[in-house]
Amino acid sequence: MIRSLPLLHRIAGKKVVVIGEGEMGEAKTRLVERAGGIPCGEPEAHQAKLAFIALEDEKEARAAAKRLGDKGLLVNVADMPELCEFTTPSILDRDPVLVAMGTSGASAGLAKQLRLRFEKLLPQSLGKLAAKLEQSRDAMRARFPDGSDRRNALDAALAEGGILDPLDPEAAERVNDWLAGAEQPGTSQIIEIQLTSDDPDDLTLKQARLLGTVDTLIHDPKVPAAILDRSRADALRRELPYDGEMPHGLTIILKMP
Repeated sequence: MIRSLPLLHRIAGKKVVVIGEGEMGEAKTRLVERAGGIPCGEPEAHQAKLAFIALEDEKEARAAAKRLGDKGLLVNVADMPELCEFTTPSILDRDPVLVAMGTSGASAGLAKQLRLRFEKLLPQSLGKLAAKLEQSRDAMRARFPDGSDRRNALDAALAEGGILDPLDPEAAERVNDWLAGAEQPGTSQIIEIQLTSDDPDDLTLKQARLLGTVDTLIHDPKVPAAILDRSRADALRRELPYDGEMPHGLTIILKMP
């Protein structure tokens, strides 16, 4: 089970309550403004859905959290994770790509260090690639009318070493060439994976990548949730024995030892 449900909240042009003082209050105000939000005080809480509280006095912070929570706002209280209804991750910005490193409030320092590691890995051109793919949605639908075919073609292009490898600084410049020359993927592919254990850390790199792109997962009832959860969140799941028609797209059959 995951501790928090990660969501990206759009606040551009919307009011967000910030009750703070000192450096922490200023940091929360900057965060809201960076996302296009409008920081406001508690008197305007009826116009807001989110609230940040950064107060040194614990009693004051708890009282403010209760008042705003009673008004229906989602509340974040600095340095008091037990009072937080949402937490703010450490953000790696490659607009429009955002990589959020969160620990559900366990350690902001750990989240920051993870972000700094990824900063070295992800090129600045990643945002340009995302923007180009967004602009090419209609062209992709025209080239690959079937949703499964479209996902499979894009997965292959974005894979390590693919024509649109996200870590390649020149990938964005090749989107048009890819759409013009991409071949139609096969209508379906069925791969059987015989697991060696019930520990997800024992998955091979290839197996983990396949699970991350699967359209339909047909699995032994004994396969633990920790392994099933390595698959795409929107993948269809079916338990063995499965005697229905094999679905379109990439299908993986998971069997226990």
